[in-house]
Amino acid sequence: MAKSAQAIYQIKIGLDGAKPPIWRRVLIDGAVPLPKFHQVIQIVMGWTDSHLHQFRVGRVYYGTPDPHSDFMEILDERRYKLNQLLRNEKESIIYEYDFGDSWEHKISLEKILPGDPAATLPCCIKGKGACPPEDVGGIPGYYGFIAALGDPTHPEHEEYKEWIGGEFDPQAFEVDEVNALLLEYCR
Repeated sequence: MAKSAQAIYQIKIGLDGAKPPIWRRVLIDGAVPLPKFHQVIQIVMGWTDSHLHQFRVGRVYYGTPDPHSDFMEILDERRYKLNQLLRNEKESIIYEYDFGDSWEHKISLEKILPGDPAATLPCCIKGKGACPPEDVGGIPGYYGFIAALGDPTHPEHEEYKEWIGGEFDPQAFEVDEVNALLLEYCR
């Protein structure tokens, strides 16, 4: 994990459309490069980085440009830092993960805290709700999955139970586990 004399951002990452809400609150160096911020989002949310992603500020997109695509202009995320996209408290951006399932996350800058060379960053300080499984079909697929798992008479109950490998608790979230993963990633 990094020590930071730079401004510390308190960020809330919320999965759009999730009811009950699925979110994480993170402390991170405001000057973190976007590719590293992407990895932090993957870790704290519980994704596996198996799909494409992009950041969106209004109509401007940041991600990994595809030289073979004329679909849209995307700025190379490697050239940008978080504090270039979020400058003031209460501002927000969108992070989209898996263009097929279209998991959109609202990234909100809640607070800008003074830098602290003794701070260990990034750090997840709170969260709620389990991350949906990869490839479940976006928010509608996730709710269908939850309904099937919760109803032993549902025609897809056994199939989903086998697919997920047993039980799935949609409320599960362990901040200590997330921080252990962040510590391992940031070594």
